[in-house]
Amino acid sequence: MTREHQDLLSRTALGVFRLNGQFLSVSEDLARPAGLTAARYQVLGAVLREPLPVAGIARVMGITRQSVQRVADLLTAQGLARYEPNPAHRRAKLLTPTEEGRAATALIGPGHAALAEQLAAALGEDGLAETVRVLERLSAVLDEVMVVDSGAPPAASPPVGQSPGSER
Repeated sequence: MTREHQDLLSRTALGVFRLNGQFLSVSEDLARPAGLTAARYQVLGAVLREPLPVAGIARVMGITRQSVQRVADLLTAQGLARYEPNPAHRRAKLLTPTEEGRAATALIGPGHAALAEQLAAALGEDGLAETVRVLERLSAVLDEVMVVDSGAPPAASPPVGQSPGSER
């Protein structure tokens, strides 16, 4: 059974690597009309609901704190986000979008909605929901396995095809 499990793991990894590339490409296409890159879109999108510290954004996105810091600094320089004091931590400021940042992400909304509808139509509503559940479960299990194997929480690492500090 071990060889079969290895083959399934390899196929899963290759599928996720391909999906990562596809999502990065789609994100670039969606973000371009708003004057954003995929990386800026991802970081800005992470703080639309609530301000977060850079380390929190990195944890949610599964990438390094340093690469998020670089993108966050670019967003603030561009006037799309700003740092606010963090009542929970004096040094770890919270990143929050500016009105310009919210307006830029609003420009992405129609393309994002259209893609979501295309995927729901192609996969079916239940199929799309199941896809999300499977991917979330796989991610959670990998987190658990990585903690068990190392004895410590997994460190944030860049998405496949993106080195630390590289902006996509």
